[in-house]
Amino acid sequence: MNTTDLLLEAVDLHKAYGSTPALDGAAFAIRAGEVVAVMGPSGSGKSTLLHCLAGIVRPDSGQVLYQGRELTAISDAERSALRRGEFGFVFQFGQLVPELTCVENVALPLRLNGLKRKEAETRATEWMARLEVDDLTGKRPGEISGGQGQRVAVARALVTGPRVVFADEPTGALDSLNGERVMRLLTDAARDANAAVVLVTHEARVAAYSDREVVVRDGTSRDMERAA
Repeated sequence: MNTTDLLLEAVDLHKAYGSTPALDGAAFAIRAGEVVAVMGPSGSGKSTLLHCLAGIVRPDSGQVLYQGRELTAISDAERSALRRGEFGFVFQFGQLVPELTCVENVALPLRLNGLKRKEAETRATEWMARLEVDDLTGKRPGEISGGQGQRVAVARALVTGPRVVFADEPTGALDSLNGERVMRLLTDAARDANAAVVLVTHEARVAAYSDREVVVRDGTSRDMERAA
């Protein structure tokens, strides 16, 4: 891989929880507009790798570089600002705020960044339309299906125009039909926006939406370039 155009890179990451190693020399790299699936069995270290890449967890050693900046060398406030603006997140169960309507959930990252309510909700509605859930703007998470909720969560992840979207088992709680729909909409929208997607999954059918796979096993990683 040409290292000159990398957006996000990890080098020789080590992370242990007590005496249990989670990462043992793992590496990772991704370009803008690329979808990379991080695969591996449960307990392999793939979610820990994602959390280190996103600046949520500090590795014990090694480097995480975002646009050439080392994430471990910047302040907590700067990392929080990256997560609010340049990073987007989709989790297995959506993690929508139950007290807010769907449009308020999607607009929440914009509101946290200081955007006025009307403009934030206008942008949120536009993204909900792209994810085919704009008919749910006034509903609350408890009033919609799991597949709909996950598409709302994807809209929330993309509404700020992030450079990198971190998706941790985004279809794990969905049936196969809804999972396929979420993955198609997520990857199409991210590629259209030239956003990179770090996709943690253990399912081959989900990884098939990626451009490339990185396999994590026992805390180490191996890049699986696909044949053209």
